[in-house]
Amino acid sequence: MSPGTVGADSERALKEFMELTADELWRFLPGGYLATIAIEIPILLLGLSRGHSLRRRLIAGLWLTACTYPMVVLVLPLTVGRWGYIPYLIVAETFAPVAECLIFRTAYPVPKVTREALQDLVTITVANLVSFGVGYWLYSR
Repeated sequence: MSPGTVGADSERALKEFMELTADELWRFLPGGYLATIAIEIPILLLGLSRGHSLRRRLIAGLWLTACTYPMVVLVLPLTVGRWGYIPYLIVAETFAPVAECLIFRTAYPVPKVTREALQDLVTITVANLVSFGVGYWLYSR
């Protein structure tokens, strides 16, 4: 395959995702959630600061995605996604890490900004970006 063909295939697959019906998105949700947490949990286990127990890190991997994934998969494709993949991508990939960072920080507040607090927020953001990248790659194949 030439690079132009790969790009065209990716574009076509992503366009198809944006055109899924609500029923199809609901069917996609469970498998997509499991794939997402399979990618994000190892990153959170390794990257969240040492002040968080292994149990807390694991729960964060399950819980944070459970809070944001339905919005990213069910709501945004049917609203913002109708404007195209790029607007959807911008909104979804901004919403998910920002919301997850706010949820995490609300659940585990720190009195001041510390290196560890910043490490946690960066780790959550990186986990989201990596899962997006892997998901994009897998879905567009």
